[in-house]
Order: sequence, then structure tokens, then C-alpha cells
Amino acid sequence: MKTTAAPDPDTKRPKFRPPPLACDAHCHIFGPAAKFPYALDASYHPPDSPFESLQRLHKVLGIERAVIVHASCHGSDMRVTLDGIKRSGGKYRGTAIIDESYGDKQFKEMQDGGIRGVRFNFVQHLGGRPDMAFFNRTVSRLKEMGWHLILHLDAQDLVEFRELFMKLPVPMVIDHMGRVKAADGLEQQPFKTLLGFLKNNNTWVKICGAERVSSKGPPFDDAVPFARALIEAAPDRILWGTDWPHPNVGKHMPNDGDLMDLFTLMAPEAALQKKILVDNPARLYGF
Repeated sequence: MKTTAAPDPDTKRPKFRPPPLACDAHCHIFGPAAKFPYALDASYHPPDSPFESLQRLHKVLGIERAVIVHASCHGSDMRVTLDGIKRSGGKYRGTAIIDESYGDKQFKEMQDGGIRGVRFNFVQHLGGRPDMAFFNRTVSRLKEMGWHLILHLDAQDLVEFRELFMKLPVPMVIDHMGRVKAADGLEQQPFKTLLGFLKNNNTWVKICGAERVSSKGPPFDDAVPFARALIEAAPDRILWGTDWPHPNVGKHMPNDGDLMDLFTLMAPEAALQKKILVDNPARLYGF
């Protein structure tokens, strides 16, 4: 069990002011542990980063909507995410992590509570790939619900599971630009595979996690060419988020104000900014 670093508490006010109804489509709420305990078998326990702290962050950034991505440190206990969505007054949606115990009752509670997708971790440091039989059963359930699948992958998983992912019968959202490594270049096979996925109308990609893609550290601008290539491939199926409070981020904790300004290098045009920050998440999450 490891304890992860806290986010930068002094969020800079970005130069860029996002358009009205902009959405942070990838952020987390952690704890407080006294009310929402972390899973005993979690690979990490983060510092508390509660609803109130996320609200303060979004106020500084000028963001009105959000998608709370339920994280593995809380396991399949969805209370913390459902609580955050409820307290947002209709401004937040969320994604789930589930286990074999989830049936019709739990899915209805999540639907009513603003959940619109289920996330699977394939990332090695978070425990590696899921049970694939359970994965396939869940995909069938998502199709019935009209929900989507969120995939948190290591770059090589894009290549290894290409055939499976291309055949998925539900929308698929890939986190953090597939966690490709900027140093490996735009011609690396995982990134070419990711661009290939975007030819499928079911595939969406989040151009967040620049600090995870970057090979050189702040200001993480070596991730920008990857984001721009993804936007060019499918501008109507791109999402952006802060990834606050940046769990397991590595040695460079970003400042979210800087990440907001970095977004403008990825999408310089106002119409594109509105599409990615407002229109796309509204369509996928039903705002």
C-alpha cells in the first residue's frame, strides 16, 4: 500500500477563461476517509480530496460541469461519487467501478444517481487487467443501459487488445490519450493504433493527462502534438479533464491552472474549445 502525493493547493488562475458550461470530464473525489473509507485492498490511498476542494478548484478555473471518475482506491463502493453528483445539483455526472455483486437494483440506483459509464483499469500499477469474462458480461449490461465503457490502459494494451476493442458494441472512452509516451513519437505503434480506433464512431479519447504522457516534465508541452493529432482525427469525440487531484502522477505534480492554459495549445480555436469543453461532454453524459 502506498500513499500518493497531494495536489498543488495553490491553483493558479489560468489566462484562458473557458466558455459557459465548460466541463471537466475527468476528475476525482477522494474521501474524506472518515466518511467514505478507502478500499482495504486498494493499491494506493490518496490524501483526502473532497467535494468542497473540487468545487474550489472549478471556481478558480471557471468550470461549471464535471464528470466524477470513480477511482480504484474506493473500490466498488460508489457512495463517494454518488454523494458528489447529488450535491452538485445536476452539474456533475459520474462513472463507476463495479464488481460481481452488482445487479439490477445497483444499476438502477447508479442510473438515477447520474452514473453513465463503467470504468475498467488495465494499468499494471493499479493491479493489471480485469477478469475478461466479467468484462464481457459488463459490456453486455452497458449496452442494455445505454451507457459507455471507460478504459484506463497502459499504451501497449492498445495494441494487445485491438481486436477486442474494435468489436465493442458500446461507446468506448480511452483515458489520458492511451498513456502513450511522448518520447516514443507520433509514429509509435500504440499511438497509431489509438488513431485507428478513432475511425470507429464508438471511440472517444480524453486529451487529459499531459503530465502522464510527457517525457520531459513541465510544462508538459511535448504531449501537445499527440492531443492535436487526436483532435484532428475526431473532433466530435474528444473530451478534456484536469485529472485532479492527480493520483499516482509520478515526480511532477502539475498545477491545474497551467493545465487549463496548456489546453489552449491543444485546441487554439474558440469553436474547437467549445466543442471539446461543452458540446461533446453534454452529448455523451446527457447534460
